[in-house]
Amino acid sequence: MPITLTQTTGLIAMLGAAVYAIGDVLLLAARANLADYPNLQPHAKLLSGAEKMVVLPWWRLMWGGLLGVFATPLLVIGLWPLYYGLAPAGVWAVWPVVLLLGAGFIMAPFVHGTFVFLGEYVQALNTLSGEAQTVVTQMLVRFRSLLMISYGAVMVAILGASLWFSASVWLGATRFPQWMAAVNPLTAFGVWLVLRRIVPPLGDWLEGAGFNIAFLLFFAAVTTALGQG
Repeated sequence: MPITLTQTTGLIAMLGAAVYAIGDVLLLAARANLADYPNLQPHAKLLSGAEKMVVLPWWRLMWGGLLGVFATPLLVIGLWPLYYGLAPAGVWAVWPVVLLLGAGFIMAPFVHGTFVFLGEYVQALNTLSGEAQTVVTQMLVRFRSLLMISYGAVMVAILGASLWFSASVWLGATRFPQWMAAVNPLTAFGVWLVLRRIVPPLGDWLEGAGFNIAFLLFFAAVTTALGQG
């Protein structure tokens, strides 16, 4: 049986989520003992775990950020199977999901890319001292505000799209089977949390990649569900 356009776009979105997840791992899957970095110790609360980025070489910071940017068009292509699957239920079933998730995908590369500069700040904080370190600390404070606002916007978009998707499928008249009402990016993220609890090393190997693993699982379910129709 030949693969359909809808399945192809679903597979492309899965590839995008996988590439994005690799970028997350490059940026965040690291280990560093704060006790080994006395310059960072006074700023432990501000860093909130970001001190591990002190050990990352530049190539990991660079490619970790760039892979997320390059993967975003692949994720955007994944809006087509969602549109196709929800369209029979009408405008109010499909467009809020597509627009909200599309907005989240568009904003996400900015959030993802800022972690490159977070790593640079952490490494500068570890290297500098005195007044120069104070300047970097102030930059980090401003950076955290920027990150929280932009990350919050992405999360609101994904939350809204997830809930609307499940409600639309539950109410029927879509091309998705009824079981897909239980599958959205948030519930897929819940599956990831269970998996990392069952297999603790996954949390170390794939640290930071949880949301994109969730999108990988979500688009796998979408592709499978529409392939059954």
